[in-house]
Amino acid sequence: MTDIQTFLKQNEDKELLRFSTAGSVDDGKSTLIGRLLADSKNIYEDHLASLKELSRKDEAPDLALLLDGLKAEREQGITIDVAYRYFSTPRRKFIIADTPGHEQYTRNMATGASGANLAIVLVDARNGVLTQTRRHAFITSLLGIQHLVVAVNKMDMVDFSEAVFDEIRRVFLDYAAKLNVSDIRLVPVSALLGDNVVEKSGRMPWYHGQTVLDILEDVQFLTDRNLVDLRFPVQYVIRPHQNARYYAGSVLSGVVRPGDEVLIMPGQNRTRVKSVSSFDGDLEEAYPPMSVSLQLEDEVDVSRGDMIVHPKNLPHVDRRFEAMMVWMGEAPMDPSRHYLIKQTTQTARVSIDHVDYRIDVDTLHKVDVSRLALNDIGRVALTSNRPLFHDAYQNNRLTGSFILVDYLTNHTVAAGMIIDRLPEDRVPMDVDAGSEPRASTSKRASLVNPDRRIARYGQKPCTIWITGLVGSGKSAVTFGLEEALYEEGYSVVVLDSSVVRSGLSRDLGFSAADQAENLRRVAECARVLNDAGLIVVASFISPSAEGRRQVAERIGTDRYVEVFVDASLDWCRKHDTTGCYAKSDRGLLRNLAGVDYPYEKPRDPAVKVASETDPVDRSVSRVVAVLKEKGYLLTIPPAP
Repeated sequence: MTDIQTFLKQNEDKELLRFSTAGSVDDGKSTLIGRLLADSKNIYEDHLASLKELSRKDEAPDLALLLDGLKAEREQGITIDVAYRYFSTPRRKFIIADTPGHEQYTRNMATGASGANLAIVLVDARNGVLTQTRRHAFITSLLGIQHLVVAVNKMDMVDFSEAVFDEIRRVFLDYAAKLNVSDIRLVPVSALLGDNVVEKSGRMPWYHGQTVLDILEDVQFLTDRNLVDLRFPVQYVIRPHQNARYYAGSVLSGVVRPGDEVLIMPGQNRTRVKSVSSFDGDLEEAYPPMSVSLQLEDEVDVSRGDMIVHPKNLPHVDRRFEAMMVWMGEAPMDPSRHYLIKQTTQTARVSIDHVDYRIDVDTLHKVDVSRLALNDIGRVALTSNRPLFHDAYQNNRLTGSFILVDYLTNHTVAAGMIIDRLPEDRVPMDVDAGSEPRASTSKRASLVNPDRRIARYGQKPCTIWITGLVGSGKSAVTFGLEEALYEEGYSVVVLDSSVVRSGLSRDLGFSAADQAENLRRVAECARVLNDAGLIVVASFISPSAEGRRQVAERIGTDRYVEVFVDASLDWCRKHDTTGCYAKSDRGLLRNLAGVDYPYEKPRDPAVKVASETDPVDRSVSRVVAVLKEKGYLLTIPPAP
């Protein structure tokens, strides 16, 4: 291998650190980066010559012009667009994103910092910590960047004062205590003169920390990568010949090796990895951010947008979720219309259900708003027209991030970071419904009034809501009660979880949001059946007290009879016939009440059944007695 080949190989093998810069207008971001490039010997002679031509003859070259490439930037002396520069030292390679400082360009700052491992936020020593400083620190935290360097610039303008630096340090760290950033370092610098940028400053002997370049070369950022959760979204299917099929994409997180058992989502097909290949040939393993192609041992149905994962480590599969969002569109958010969401290799239609609040970045207070405007940052609940495979952004930046696109103009209008799934107390919009108001929402009154139905059926309609853990014996009580009421001549119908899931709610999963939507649909059905004069027996886990309260309100509290089938978790595990607990233990089922999702026991049910001690017939008799006592079961008229 020649000397030049050896040099190129060594350079290729260096770690790559991506970092961004941000700060208020005139804090000296571009000058700092120019100084970093110049003093680390990463500026070519022709670049220096052109800088001298652009600068005044009696002054040193203006290093900021290395980054401010737009004519408008040079005229105004500000950064507008995100400027990217590349340089290297003997220890590392770097990609710099110099982002705008003005509030008007917050969206540009968020874009430039989105892929960074580290952020440098500049503070003018004369002005101290400003609103924009807080804004940029907050966005850095929001984007999940765990390494933050605060460069207190223009120390030469305050006589290199230690007291000034200490005050800025105190104010910033007080604010940063509210942020989720694990590694914060403050450095006093003079970008114009080069103090503490690349070389230690002799004019600030009171500072004993590292220079900016020392930090960039030493910071340990590879541990920030998620190497546990395999997430391989399929971007392209390659079929070089009839007997081979490869699935190409980028490893967003985790590690994949030949022989690994994998699961294909959403089809839930299992197989094993036959080979992992790149442009250079077969590999023993692949990890972030490698782009590779996988060949599988079995012929399974895989297409673009599917995700390959390990079977015991699954992402969330939800249509509804909440996110922190930076609004980038010139026009304000319009919750009445749909947008396109692009997340990993998936594209879907999405609606905005609710805006929780906007963040006041100066105080981090929450402000109630109904929509977000340009550069606003807020928490938003969304619903997509099909399930997305995602993780919380704090656990996986690549599967937890997305953009919204205006499908009419194809402009990107927002960037989002998924923080949670939609709480179950939210009623989502229907993403498949039209955005236009309905012609009429009034209901036509039935010609058969409730009294006539009561007289016909000999019963007052009600819904017996049977709640309890999986395996507690709800089904036995439910169908035993149905049989007992039928034998006495009453008109009764059962709404059971397994029946509803196979039809009415077959499009729903088992996330908290989907379970809430499932109960909403059941409650609506129960109300309609009660309006028809029938007694409904509904058997559902319904783990949340708030969720059951909403069911009661939807059905009507005067028609709602709550029955709690009580049993210990151990007893339920032993008597479970559905296999839910086994699936939960293997990581195939999430949000199982009593295991990884809380079950809130009813405080004052109409009937409490103890499955471990009471036989089913006794429990059924107690429920029937309560129904008669409350006046729901009347004298049955003779059959015609």
